[in-house]
Amino acid sequence: MVKKLNTYRDLLKFLLEISVWSLITVFAFFLRFDGFPEEYREALLYTFSILFVIKIMTVYAFATHRQSWRNTGFTDLVTLLKSVSFVSFLFFAGVILTRETLRIPISIPVIEFILSLLILSGIRVVTRYTKVYRSSVFKPEVEISRVLIAGAGESGNMAAREMFRHPEAGMKPVAFLDDDKSKHGQKFLGLPVLGSMEKMGHVIQSYQIDEVLIAMPSESGQVIRRIVDLAIKTGVTYRIIPSIYDLIRGKVTINQIRNVDVEDLLRRKPVTLNTALIRNYLKGKIIMVTGAGGSIGSEIVKQLCKYNPKHLILIGRGENSIYTLGQELDHYYPEVDYSLQIADIRDYSTMEKIFAQKKPDVLFHAAAHKHVPLMEENPDQAVFNNVEGTRNLVNLSLEYGVSYFVNISTDKAVNPTSIMGATKRVSEQIVQWGASQTRNGEVFVSVRFGNVLGSRGSVIPKFKNQIRYGGPVTITHPEMIRYFMTIPEASQLVLQAGALDMNGSVFVLDMGEPVSIEKMARDLIKLSGLEPDKDIAIEYSGIRPGEKLYEELLTAEEGTDVTQHEKIYVARSIDNLKNLSEKLDHLHNTAKKGDKEQIKSAIHELVPSFRYHSKLKAEI
Repeated sequence: MVKKLNTYRDLLKFLLEISVWSLITVFAFFLRFDGFPEEYREALLYTFSILFVIKIMTVYAFATHRQSWRNTGFTDLVTLLKSVSFVSFLFFAGVILTRETLRIPISIPVIEFILSLLILSGIRVVTRYTKVYRSSVFKPEVEISRVLIAGAGESGNMAAREMFRHPEAGMKPVAFLDDDKSKHGQKFLGLPVLGSMEKMGHVIQSYQIDEVLIAMPSESGQVIRRIVDLAIKTGVTYRIIPSIYDLIRGKVTINQIRNVDVEDLLRRKPVTLNTALIRNYLKGKIIMVTGAGGSIGSEIVKQLCKYNPKHLILIGRGENSIYTLGQELDHYYPEVDYSLQIADIRDYSTMEKIFAQKKPDVLFHAAAHKHVPLMEENPDQAVFNNVEGTRNLVNLSLEYGVSYFVNISTDKAVNPTSIMGATKRVSEQIVQWGASQTRNGEVFVSVRFGNVLGSRGSVIPKFKNQIRYGGPVTITHPEMIRYFMTIPEASQLVLQAGALDMNGSVFVLDMGEPVSIEKMARDLIKLSGLEPDKDIAIEYSGIRPGEKLYEELLTAEEGTDVTQHEKIYVARSIDNLKNLSEKLDHLHNTAKKGDKEQIKSAIHELVPSFRYHSKLKAEI
């Protein structure tokens, strides 16, 4: 009863609910006796007064006045049932105990219970219907688009509800399509399920559909591609609800409906995580993330927030990206405690101060120079950041007792032909060396995966910009293929890999089937409403220094062993860590001199599989 009413709306609902509920008691007496006999008027007065107080306390206790009537759902009605049942039980007990004095018939509590449940729930249902389901009342100036929803599951129903709630958006749901035959002929929210996706053309024509909304956030890219192809054939516009990774807290809103993107055509079914294992090593821990402002780093941070860390230490060099991440955390995860640190992992003294002050339990190392052509031109910076930065972190983690060290690596580290890939392979070696120096219970691992869809500097944003400017779209080679994974999927598997407790391992993520870069470019052009080779030209620019036609996740010698998780494998180590420290010192000193050829030679001493073009060799 000490809770305060926060808004006038809550106060009005409180007064209305108490008034109606109390009058129901009077109405129950009236129905039972067909009036108010004089011999029961005193009993009615006692009953009304006592129940009035009980109902006030019950409304406060169950907070039914704080329910949103226009969004009433099943859980709200269950709460209402509990509150009504509680009062009716007390009423019934009181009637039994006072049957010798007040002589109230037992049928009155029963009548009161039924009326209370019907009327109080009816108020909510009517409010929801009048305020939400007014699909026929559109503003005259709003152009109405008749929408066919592909997918009659939970997300499709949520999308339909949102359209009903927001008629001003001009989207009127007409029907569903779903490949699940058990749903055919049924109605959801009053909308029929007219059949499978193959009937799309017929349904669009028969029902004068203007737009197809794909509401299948957990389906694979192959399924999405089929629906898009069917929609393209009919000539109607099509949009999509984002993948399950992008839906925050399970709610679909009008604002989340967007155009289909190439990521939707490439996505796979959501990964199944062993959240108990992940929670065991993250909950209540102080966790450091380097490169926290980057594409992978920032997503790792967001995934970490779900596991109740004690404190997050977010390390980054770029102040804008770190600041933006902090703003996102404040909005979506206000309960998470974090600190923003502008620091360079190459700066040992600064990083040592952070370790000494914060004492991290877990470290996710996502800071790296990753642009292949840029690192070919600046190999010294690749060494300073990717190699020395990792070395600093490993040494500090060993000194300050970090329990879990997870290094983010790349498929370009396998049989590397680029400075970037080779330096990342060296970083794997450093982490493996660190694993050999750990104490009991400490785990140092690397996680190796391919390209990440939509990450900064990746090919998709580049293609989109080229299409936006009218082309041409430039592809290095018509046969170039790459492995791709979404940012959330990669980040989740990184967290899962850390939980496997396999010290010294290099984990390899299941990247699925490789994707043709040219096919991806053509898909992007089509999704932009244009035609490849006609509206947008495609040109081949040639393979850049350090690039391969295809990337490998393993060397021929490594091979893999399975782990507890179906999408995570562990590479069998073949790296020779003998005299690693001396070789790293030599590489660092060579990088300080800035000679590109000498740097490549020094890297080759650490990574014999590093294949590079040497000017010195060419002159011999």
